[in-house]
Amino acid sequence: MITFTDALVIPVTTTPGTTAADAPPWFHGWVHVDEDGLIAALGAGDPPPGLPGTVHDLGGSILAPGFVSAHSHLFTAGMRGIAPDDTLYGWVSRMGEMMVGAEAEDLYWFTLAGCLDFLRNGVTSAYNFTQSRVVAVFDHATSTLVAERVHDVEFLTRQIDAQADSGLRCVTSTRLDDEQLPEAECFEAFAHVTEHRQRTVPRDLDLGGSVFGSVQWSSSPVTAERERHAMATHRVGNQAHFVETAEHLEVQRAKFDWYDHAGVLGPAFSFGHFVHPTEHMVRRVADTDSAVIWQATSNGRLGSGIADVAGYRAAGIRVGMGLDDQSCTDVSDPFQNMRIGLYTQRAVHSDASVLAAHEVLRMHTLGGAEALGLSGRIGSIEVGKHADLLVVDPTAPATGPIWDPVATYVLACSLRNLTHVYVGGRLVAEGARSLHPLADEADAQLTERMIRSARARGFAPAYTRPVGVRS
Repeated sequence: MITFTDALVIPVTTTPGTTAADAPPWFHGWVHVDEDGLIAALGAGDPPPGLPGTVHDLGGSILAPGFVSAHSHLFTAGMRGIAPDDTLYGWVSRMGEMMVGAEAEDLYWFTLAGCLDFLRNGVTSAYNFTQSRVVAVFDHATSTLVAERVHDVEFLTRQIDAQADSGLRCVTSTRLDDEQLPEAECFEAFAHVTEHRQRTVPRDLDLGGSVFGSVQWSSSPVTAERERHAMATHRVGNQAHFVETAEHLEVQRAKFDWYDHAGVLGPAFSFGHFVHPTEHMVRRVADTDSAVIWQATSNGRLGSGIADVAGYRAAGIRVGMGLDDQSCTDVSDPFQNMRIGLYTQRAVHSDASVLAAHEVLRMHTLGGAEALGLSGRIGSIEVGKHADLLVVDPTAPATGPIWDPVATYVLACSLRNLTHVYVGGRLVAEGARSLHPLADEADAQLTERMIRSARARGFAPAYTRPVGVRS
């Protein structure tokens, strides 16, 4: 149990723009966390006397909810900076080629390192697209993925083990691989992964399962039908990469109706990226209450384009934000992601009012939780939710007078101001340092194993240096 006092609390309100007394955009006060790691009470001013547990006096620092990355690939931390001048499909192929030599135990360490990287940067919950057991490269002629190597199901379950061991809350997303494997084997593997997750991941860390939607990469509408079957059988959601890039655009757009005709669209479904949809597609997403997950940084890095987030929100679509992955976002920085998104939306519309600071913060916290159907558990500082909290000190380094706390947090603060990360009231990172007992080993294992995997296809780093081990 812990009570945070003298805190500038930015709770992130349930209703956008709420300024009612019971849900202010910010207040100076306190937050109490109970023995189960849940937010038990909060309020302005000083806490009531006699609250059990320890006290953390924040000295006026900002206390905000942990970030939610609603679209992530957590196994990619060893491939930062690859294909630096390629668009999506060239980058996808390079990543697949570098993964050909990886084994199941490599995926454990890749994923653990990626999870710990998220945590030390203030991301406390993530939707994770696991690396498929079918390692593939993109075939430009057919606009499909072509298998390079097929692993057994342990390739997936070891990634789930890493998620659980890291302490990061995760939605586990699994691809059916129905075009590369027999249908029965696809469903059997999905069931095995689901059972493994439910049996081994602590309940408070398990945010559920999901289908890794892959119609964009498929050659037949039967993939959408199979994904619908998996969703219904296991009562899970689905997130699909879609119209992410202008390459092969007409081929991608033509597949949208495969999902629509299969009856997959709805509150449990979300489109990742959704940069180049038609008006019909936007209308159907809105009509079916599907969601959109926005990756502002990776869309820029890969030259994919700028999603019309302002238009989606005007249409009533739920929009969350994701950091995508370390191999195309490179730095898992939610502050950077918010600002790149905010600035590009304002620039493309030539209008600074199209997206406010509190709105982009909401999309990377509670909005992401809402898009994933998890707003009852994560995404804001409210009684009954997990105490996933960030302490951000705007005086170290100094950002000057605080005229608007939310604007200061979104526009002026950064990872250098992040001092503490809590998951369920437990301190997991301090400054840029992970407190996980395997943090140093994860970094070293990531480097060694990624180099070995890439060598299978003739890739070698231009420069290497030993990963330092803290004393």
